[in-house]
Amino acid sequence: MKGYSFIHTNMILLKKNKIMKNKILLIFLFVFAAASTFAQIYEPVKWSQNLKSTSETTANIVIKATIDEGWHMYGLNLPKGGPISTSVVFEKIENAEKVGNIQTPSKLLKAYDANFDMELNWYANEAIFIQKIKFTDASKVSIKGYVEFMVCNDQSCLPPTKSPFNLGITDVKVPVEKIDKDSIVQQSDYWIPVIDELKAFGNSQGSAGATSLWIIFIGGLLGGFLALFTPCVWPIIPMTVSFFLKRSDNKKRGRRDAILYGIAIIFIYVFLGILITLIFGASALNSLSTNAFFNLLFFGLLVVFAISFFGAFEITLPASWSTKLDAKADSTAGFVSILFMAFTLVLVSFSCTGPIIGTLLVQVSASGSILAPAIGMLGFAVALSIPFSLFALFPSWLKSMPRSGGWLNSVKVVLAFLELALAFKFLSVADLAYGWRILDREVFLSIWIVIFALLGMYLLGKLRFAHDSESKHTSVFGLFLAMISFAFTVYMIPGLWGAPLKAISAFAPPLYTQDFSLFEDEVHPAFTDYDQGMSFAADKKLPVIVDFTGFGCVNCRKMEASVWTDATVKNLLNNDFVLISLFVDDKSPLAKPYEVTENGKMFTIETIGDKWSYLQRTKFGANAQPFYVMLDNNGKPINKVYSFDENPVNFVNWLKRK
Repeated sequence: MKGYSFIHTNMILLKKNKIMKNKILLIFLFVFAAASTFAQIYEPVKWSQNLKSTSETTANIVIKATIDEGWHMYGLNLPKGGPISTSVVFEKIENAEKVGNIQTPSKLLKAYDANFDMELNWYANEAIFIQKIKFTDASKVSIKGYVEFMVCNDQSCLPPTKSPFNLGITDVKVPVEKIDKDSIVQQSDYWIPVIDELKAFGNSQGSAGATSLWIIFIGGLLGGFLALFTPCVWPIIPMTVSFFLKRSDNKKRGRRDAILYGIAIIFIYVFLGILITLIFGASALNSLSTNAFFNLLFFGLLVVFAISFFGAFEITLPASWSTKLDAKADSTAGFVSILFMAFTLVLVSFSCTGPIIGTLLVQVSASGSILAPAIGMLGFAVALSIPFSLFALFPSWLKSMPRSGGWLNSVKVVLAFLELALAFKFLSVADLAYGWRILDREVFLSIWIVIFALLGMYLLGKLRFAHDSESKHTSVFGLFLAMISFAFTVYMIPGLWGAPLKAISAFAPPLYTQDFSLFEDEVHPAFTDYDQGMSFAADKKLPVIVDFTGFGCVNCRKMEASVWTDATVKNLLNNDFVLISLFVDDKSPLAKPYEVTENGKMFTIETIGDKWSYLQRTKFGANAQPFYVMLDNNGKPINKVYSFDENPVNFVNWLKRK
């Protein structure tokens, strides 16, 4: 049976179970210890450094520490026997020299510290250190060094840490009055950071813009259950469970091994989720989810998988991979052996589970949560492992388990239709980001209408593929699924004339991309440029709503379709505010790119999306979408920020500042 070579490896379990209990205990202690360590990694201080010129021959080295709430960083001068003082060390100053001592304009707090039983001084929220230098040729200036610091909160302290900096000519700005105003837009007063002012208003209104971890877990769970009913996974369940129960020296041990097999599956998928987060990071995953090239790549992959599921060809990983795992399992014992067997299952079932896992990870990456990929994979793995544990505990159920047959091929074809539909969602994100306008809303809806109409025909047996049986009869279950598919098709048809279609607003392109629309309740932003919008608001003496959004932002489309179309919300946005929508994934190039320094790193702002994303991070201290900020016409906040919440009443109360 090609693709299921891992069954052979199960034979080794008869020989190597004597030290099972001890090894399992050690492994799980290691896993939980690792998870605990992972959860306790703190980085409460964020550093940024730059050179700000004060004349053609002088500049200030400005080193800023942003300190998380509840933490404090110690000052430059502390008594002996206490914690490590903060120190700014200049290892190398080339073609320049220091002028005077380091200046510290930040407020220095003094209080008794219970951790060290003495009175100490420290900085909270932020600390700024300024060292003046002079030079003759700015192009030859090079500054290298580090800040050594120590931070504590009310419960514990972190060990002394060094934050290096390396500043050169790219960090030295000539006086502002000599710079073309359009090239350094952040010099505008409207760009002055207001992070502390926003904190004074308290926590944000709404759900913080991130998908609930419980919803992510349930989404993964549903994906796992869907993967169970595929030809790559379903036939494996009875064979594997039967092997554990029949070939072990006693039933109790066989059940235990089958349950451990399910646990191994969970371990593998959660490990992969954590690994993905550690490699990319939560912020990078969020950016990746709205990246045009990534969405084009995923569109192509889903189309290829869909064609494969329709029966055009079979996607399988190299057989040598599973063979190597077989050999590895033969050389191990106990839970490690079962772990390698579970790895083989993951490889063998990849052609069916790959598209589901990939789609899941793309969706959860937009949440911005560092735990999201691991939680999503946990849900997926739990669903995938449940049958192995349940059938091991209740082996009589195996007899009533539906046998493999043509119905599995039907499941595969249904998945192909769903993948094909979802693929166009990813193509739409790239299309919007680059402004190609090849997949406007009516084109997108037309494609989906055809896909789900064909799905309904297939479920009724009116459409067949090469691997379908000659006589395909429609079951009662298939009939109901066909009715749902046709009903969904009919629901989408009015969208061709502008109906909002709130149920799919998260997937379809925005209504403004539609050439012909009879719908008049949509809210359109007055501006899509921040500086232009703020100037207009200053002239009209109106407050501003800044909407940080994205073409690939699912929750942004939900807010626009479910909340902004409310009559009261629409009236307030159109008449009482200047609405500015800024797309952080807009790939339109700037007429003149420019460089900025953030967290000690230099990078280039090349696109409109880069510009608005940088504004959101530096002025408001956030990077998730949707993100709504209420400002006066001078760029100062006048209310707490608002995130994702589909209740129009809550949004109205926020607009009215209740």
